[in-house]
Order: sequence, then C-alpha cells, then structure tokens
Amino acid sequence: MAAKKQRKSPATTKAPTSAEHHRALRAQHETEAAQDYCEAIGDLIDAGVEARVGRIAERFGLSHVTVSRVVRRLAAEGFVLAQPHKPLGLTARGKSLASEAKRRHELVLAFLRALGVDELTAQRDAEGIEHHVSPATLKAMARYLSE
Repeated sequence: MAAKKQRKSPATTKAPTSAEHHRALRAQHETEAAQDYCEAIGDLIDAGVEARVGRIAERFGLSHVTVSRVVRRLAAEGFVLAQPHKPLGLTARGKSLASEAKRRHELVLAFLRALGVDELTAQRDAEGIEHHVSPATLKAMARYLSE
C-alpha cells in the first residue's frame, strides 16, 4: 500500500483553548472599567467640566456608591487622582489609558459607520467591541478606513 503524501497546511496560529480564551476574556473585563472610567474622567476634564463621582454615576447609569468604589480601586491602582471634596483627576497612567481607550473607540466607531451601521447601533456596539478587539484587528480596521 502506497504511503499517502502529507500536505503541509499553511502557517496558522494555534487556536486558544477554551480555558485560555476565558482567561483572556476575564483579563479584558477587568480592564474595561478602568478604560471606561478614565475615558469618562478625561472627557469631562477636556470639556472643562469638573469630573465628579455624581457625573460619572449619571453617565454610566450607576449609583454613587458603585462609582465611588470603582474610583477608590482605580486610585489605588494608580489611574485616578481622588481626594475628598475635590474633582477627580487622572494620573499619567490614567491619561495614557484614557487616550488609548478613546483612540480604540473612535477607530471602531468609524469602522462600523464605514460599514453602514446606523449611528445608534454603531455607538452601542463600539462601546463593547473596543474592549475586546485585538491590535491586529484594529490595524486592519485602520487600513480598511484609509483605503
């Protein structure tokens, strides 16, 4: 019996296992709040509006207590400057995270618009996609938009 000739498959990236995928997804979820809060604080500051817990709570539809807890955590992690009775600020690390989050959001939003997605859906979808899209996909989106 003649031996079958084995074909070489094209070079592919090894697919992640389910556990690897979920581990990566959990890590992404952990950074989502930091990205969203830093972006919101940065947006308020850029607009010349004091970044206060109440404004953040209103923006996200969350309670004052919930936002206060997240802000405390982000301050402990070195992203947010938070002092009693003063507006919130961003550390250099927080500014960098806010800038990157905003860039990702704007790119994903522009891509969805270019595909013809209606504005409301594009806004909603961009908010979730921006946290989970890979750098390679972002690069492809930017390339598509520049063509």
